[in-house]
Amino acid sequence: MPKRRSFLAVLAAACSAPLGLWGQQVHAGDNKLKMTQQDWLKRISKDQYHILFEEGTERARTSPLNDEKRAGHFICAACNQVLFSSDKKYDSGTGWPSFFDVIAGAVAFKVDYKLIYPRTEYHCSNCGGHQGHVFDDGPPPTGKRYCNNGLALRFIAQGEEKPAIFRGGNSS
Repeated sequence: MPKRRSFLAVLAAACSAPLGLWGQQVHAGDNKLKMTQQDWLKRISKDQYHILFEEGTERARTSPLNDEKRAGHFICAACNQVLFSSDKKYDSGTGWPSFFDVIAGAVAFKVDYKLIYPRTEYHCSNCGGHQGHVFDDGPPPTGKRYCNNGLALRFIAQGEEKPAIFRGGNSS
């Protein structure tokens, strides 16, 4: 029995070790701003709520942000925090907006086992909204592919005023 416990402890540590490299961990459905579903639905659509706070995924090739090529920033659709710069976006061929780097401190990570094998999921570090998954098959210089749900983002073109980051409270 002690060998089995040791094996399980090592396995658990190995599975969670990559998170230590990424930084802050979040918990599934972590609504960091502690808003109700009704409050969020005053700010975002039902489809956005499903992706951001129930960790859903939109169908591939459905987001107009796939074809967005202007200079600017991609922000969290729920709270307006800037997550990506347009100069880090690339066409991964996956059907979802993809980026090879994120704004420092803008996202938090956790391991997702929904497909049996572990994947690294990332969320907005401000509101906890689920954005997508990060993979190790991206281009240089990072080798990362942040595969994002388009409905979880909004695009602000260069020269447009960025909206203030939403920090919580009743949005009425």
